[in-house]
Amino acid sequence: MPFYQYFNGDIIDIDSPVFKTNDLGLLRGFGLFDYFRTYNGIPFRWDDYWQRFENSARLLKLPLPVSQSEIEKVLADLHSMSGEKEVAFRFVLTGGYAPDSVHVVQPNLLIRTESLPQDNPAGRLKGIKVLPYEYVRDLPEVKTTNYVHMVLMADELKRQQAADLLFHKDGEVSELTRSNIFIFTGDKLITSDRNILNGITRRVVIDLAKAHFDVEIRAVSYKEVITADEVFTTSTTKWVMPVVQIGEHPVGSGKAGKRTLFLQELFENVVNNWGK
Repeated sequence: MPFYQYFNGDIIDIDSPVFKTNDLGLLRGFGLFDYFRTYNGIPFRWDDYWQRFENSARLLKLPLPVSQSEIEKVLADLHSMSGEKEVAFRFVLTGGYAPDSVHVVQPNLLIRTESLPQDNPAGRLKGIKVLPYEYVRDLPEVKTTNYVHMVLMADELKRQQAADLLFHKDGEVSELTRSNIFIFTGDKLITSDRNILNGITRRVVIDLAKAHFDVEIRAVSYKEVITADEVFTTSTTKWVMPVVQIGEHPVGSGKAGKRTLFLQELFENVVNNWGK
């Protein structure tokens, strides 16, 4: 069955055009989004994702036109209409149509139902290569639609057979383009808390790790990352993904680390049993 989308109160076919050309998301790049999926037919950590979406909207001073309970009904309808057991949802909130191309009048809210992501599942076993990239996102706590650096570097990533960019600035690492970063030094697990988007998968992994490792949440230097025993990244699509090479630097042995794979297994148990 086809997927559908919600736009400002209506559910329509996924291929139906929605935005007019004077939307601030198009004219000024003024918009935000969020993305999550179901496991066993149930949205994963829905309250957490909604709270992050609300926080992004608040920081961009965009009023949300609907409540969480209203959107829950929309999600159930979109899921049912898809005919699929598992789906992904993409929320997009823009500044809406602006007669003067500047001031927000009424935001536009789009919710797309999509096929499940396939973000390099083989990389969960063998690990991925990332490229160091000197950059810190504006408004890092907001999941904005601005991914210009990732798009600009797409050809270079492909040329170097790398999966993503590792953002760093002034000797300090923040995150990847679409995911958070963790390092192991021995049995100590460290992750950054500066200039990052607070990932939901990151939160789950931290909670899982606390029973098994010493966890530090603090600023992380670039030197610490390239000399770490193990490095991994987390996101909705990546889950727990080992990072085995950073630029020309192999991480540890150059293979997925045993501690990373242990956390990967713990996380997979969580999602496989979600809602049961």
